[in-house]
Amino acid sequence: MVLGVYGYEHYLKVQESSIIVKEGERIKSKSRVYYLPTSTSGQIVHHQGYSLSYSEPHEQAEWVAYELKKSHLSSSKFDRPYFEIDRAVKTGAASWRNYKNSGYDRGHLVPAGDKNYSRKAHDETFLTSNISPQVHDFNSGIWNDLEQQVRGWAKRYDGVFVVTGGVLKGDMETIGNERVAVPNQFYKVLYDEKHEKMIAFLMPHRDSNEPLYKFVVSVDSVEVLTGIDFFPALEDSLEDRLEASADYKGWKFN
Repeated sequence: MVLGVYGYEHYLKVQESSIIVKEGERIKSKSRVYYLPTSTSGQIVHHQGYSLSYSEPHEQAEWVAYELKKSHLSSSKFDRPYFEIDRAVKTGAASWRNYKNSGYDRGHLVPAGDKNYSRKAHDETFLTSNISPQVHDFNSGIWNDLEQQVRGWAKRYDGVFVVTGGVLKGDMETIGNERVAVPNQFYKVLYDEKHEKMIAFLMPHRDSNEPLYKFVVSVDSVEVLTGIDFFPALEDSLEDRLEASADYKGWKFN
């Protein structure tokens, strides 16, 4: 009798997990799908407010991608929820417990501040597939400055498309029982469709007092470093022209 109940409960959990994974495979936004980068892991998950490519060997997303519209910018303040394991990741997302006493922050890739337009969108940013180990001074310092700058551009240019991740290459420290990789560098790539311009940032994983423009690189250079094609859906000549440039003069910094 007990074995029968246990077996049925296990069956229900397997069924529930399958439904959640299938839902994560379902496209939620046509505009977001159009600009999705390639996935080197082959595991793309779609949430309501962003998509991601999960790298199982590194137990984190190799990229997160989303559109940040001017209308998304909100002064709403939601209580911070607990971090939760992303059950839509088929191979199993890492637990938040890996970060405990590690000396690293649970660094958001999609900032909660970009998703204050709804409780659901905000809370999705606290899934473990959206975090990467970050030194506190970096997370709260130069990286936070860049996140605020991106929100400023979304407001100024009426929306930008954002791709963010850690560079999951080379020798990296790991934390926790699941050996979550600690990237040595982080990148952020932006596309302003309306004004046909791109900008990319590549930052060493440490805080800095340098101005943000010092970290501007070409999108091509980040693609070579990561093995990711960021905007494969763009027309080739436009993609080639925009991704080759490291000119930031068309972007007004705060």
